[in-house]
Amino acid sequence: MAAVGGAAIGAALLLLSTFNPTAFAAVRGFFAEITTPIASAFAWVRGGIAGAPEGVSGYVNARAENERLKKQLADNETLVARARTLNQENRRLREMLQLRDVTTDAVVIARLVASSASSTRRYATLNAGNWQHVKPGMPVREASGLIGQIIETSPNTSRVLLIVDPESIVPVRRTSDGLPAIATGRGDGLMDIRSASIATMIFQPGDTFVTSGTGGIFSPNIPVARVIRAGRDVAVAEPSANPDALDFALVQQSFLPELPPAPTPTPTSKPKGKAKP
Repeated sequence: MAAVGGAAIGAALLLLSTFNPTAFAAVRGFFAEITTPIASAFAWVRGGIAGAPEGVSGYVNARAENERLKKQLADNETLVARARTLNQENRRLREMLQLRDVTTDAVVIARLVASSASSTRRYATLNAGNWQHVKPGMPVREASGLIGQIIETSPNTSRVLLIVDPESIVPVRRTSDGLPAIATGRGDGLMDIRSASIATMIFQPGDTFVTSGTGGIFSPNIPVARVIRAGRDVAVAEPSANPDALDFALVQQSFLPELPPAPTPTPTSKPKGKAKP
């Protein structure tokens, strides 16, 4: 019955299109208005179903690409940080080499491999020792200032007493007027500057001090400290060189070498007198 009905409707539309085209156009337009939204909906559904695999694949690919880019960015940041570290080490090493070239008492340039930053006693370790001609008592410095003094040595390592240690005592002078003073460590990364004269002295922030050469250990004019807190007779200063941020250090000969012991006089025998007749 559906087939017969469809055939009848088709024959009627055929006759209508033949004998009355205007009426057929109106009928066709009516059916087009009804079927067009339905066809559009089916087309949208069909397109969504057809594009679903491609959308899922695109999402997976985008996520994988995002993870790859994140990993690449992290790797690049690691490389940049490593390059910056190497650049800083190279810069400091160049500074040490320039310092060695302008000094006449350089012994060796060594790396600071350890520093006791969390203790009130402040020591450091150098990877150079007896085999590199390092001896106890030698000063240790870098381009920006004094670091400390060798107190122990072994074949390839040596121990440094840092100038910020409470046991460290460095004779200094103020650069502005040559005022003699004593720089001692506080154990907290800072130093005390004490007047070495009897008269009362006033220290102002910004006063800078260098080694005076007194005592024969540290050669003169090595930067030591800068006052950051004013005081009368005693002022708080920060060291010119921060050992916690250093990679390399220069070991120098003592300013005045230790004098050899005086020779012991040998007793001389008295000449024998002539025998009396």
